Amino acid sequence: MKNRRGIRETALQALYAHQAGNEDKEHVVNTVIKPKVDDDKEGLRFAEKLFLNTLQTAEFADAEIEKHIKNWEIQRLAVIDRLILRMAICEFTHFDDIPPKVTINEAIEIAKKFSTAKSGRFVNGILDAVLESLASDNRITKSGRGLLNQSPDNHKL
Repeated sequence: MKNRRGIRETALQALYAHQAGNEDKEHVVNTVIKPKVDDDKEGLRFAEKLFLNTLQTAEFADAEIEKHIKNWEIQRLAVIDRLILRMAICEFTHFDDIPPKVTINEAIEIAKKFSTAKSGRFVNGILDAVLESLASDNRITKSGRGLLNQSPDNHKL
């Protein structure tokens, strides 16, 4: 598989194209994702799964984000930040083989690259809070070494 960060960036671009252009999911996969990762079958599967699952879980992710933003409406968040947060929350809940620390680190780096100067810290804070909440509610199932730390109270990243 190619660089997963690059594949995540492609999934983010697909999410943005879908939202900004109100494009059909299949059209976005064919015009944004496939041209960039079609030569990497495993990467293509990962990008498509991340894109489609993020769309499918957007309402759930938004509800989780809203729990942790103080005195702010989710619609007022930078679009890219919101999409990055949705994508990371999707990874928390639908990608059992990706450690939460990896998800958060990747989201921070992508936010630094594609969003504002303060986005990395913002994304980190929100994802840390969401992870803690999801873990304490037993809504994250990760198995294998390093995939979830000892307990929800002891998982600061």
